[in-house]
Amino acid sequence: MLMNKIKSKTIAYTAVGAISLASVPVVPVHAALVDNDRLVGAEQTLSDRDTVNAFMERSDVRSQFEALGVDPEEAKERVAALSDDEISQLAERINSDPAGQGAVGAIVGAALIIFIVLLVTDLLGFTNVFDFTNKGAANPS
Repeated sequence: MLMNKIKSKTIAYTAVGAISLASVPVVPVHAALVDNDRLVGAEQTLSDRDTVNAFMERSDVRSQFEALGVDPEEAKERVAALSDDEISQLAERINSDPAGQGAVGAIVGAALIIFIVLLVTDLLGFTNVFDFTNKGAANPS
């Protein structure tokens, strides 16, 4: 009899505990499909951050920061604090801006432009720079 009383109390306490736990509100979980745009956007953001971080690690960029009186580590911390939109704009600008060219390339380009301008004006007869061109109608001599 005493055993039956103990068993019934145990069963009663277990039932009360189970009902109490079952009545505790559970936060609902919402499941939904992930859009491709959101997935690509997340990957693009990571790629943009990698682009900006790689740019910040370059030695010429670090030396330029130091020349301007900015601590490169502080600049990295500020870049890390940028929002995703700001990072994507910065990465787009890094990727779209032309790379710097050396002085030799600039000199050769300028010399080529000057040669073409002088050649055209010599062919038209406005100048007399090159002997190998036929003089145009502007200079009948």
